[in-house]
Amino acid sequence: MKLWKKLFPNHRPAHPYCSALIAAAGSSQRMEGENKLLLPLGGKPVLVHTLQAMDRAESIREIIIAAREEDIVRFAELCKTFGVAKPVKVVAGGKTRTESVLRAALEANENADLLVVQDGARPFVTPELIDSVVEAARVNFAAAPAIPVKDTVKVAVDGIVRETPDRSMLFAVQTPQVFDAQLLKAALQSAVDAKVTLTDDCSAVERMGKEIYLTEGSEENIKITTPLDMFFAEAILKKRES
Repeated sequence: MKLWKKLFPNHRPAHPYCSALIAAAGSSQRMEGENKLLLPLGGKPVLVHTLQAMDRAESIREIIIAAREEDIVRFAELCKTFGVAKPVKVVAGGKTRTESVLRAALEANENADLLVVQDGARPFVTPELIDSVVEAARVNFAAAPAIPVKDTVKVAVDGIVRETPDRSMLFAVQTPQVFDAQLLKAALQSAVDAKVTLTDDCSAVERMGKEIYLTEGSEENIKITTPLDMFFAEAILKKRES
């Protein structure tokens, strides 16, 4: 039996308590000095779109936002201004994404069965997508949406191609990424203690020897990182509203 199965018994309630953890403590370094989460998109900040999707998802019971110290009050005010109905906490994030998500996880309700980790800068996630990934994690302990990679990907060292992976086996993973609560907290703490640099939360859980179940993602579920992404975001919004 794998270690994670010994540590985390097979408890799968039909209606798990789900806490949403919003990763919103990044520095927006590639956004030319602007806080991407506060950029206007269809008349409201990018982060608000993300929060409202979580608010409408049937599976989510509470929302915890990991923010930079200087954004804590502003994010709390946004929740009030735009009528987020579910309980919300805004906590100070850490120096890395892993630290920030861990801090948010530790603030989740002690009865939480599943933790739903969402990038604050993915404003086009839908309640339906959130609920579908939650259901997959309820059955499989860990799940994330993904889409097949379209481009041919090269592995290179010092600018020299070393390998061309089989594209049929490559997927671009999105959020929300959903995990058994105790499993995720243990995985994040282990990664922080080991000072491992990770770009997503699945990677932390993979270090624990746990398999991740991939569900169908969405081409529209983009992450806003650069100014060009805002151009695409406006196009997606226009398409949805037409």
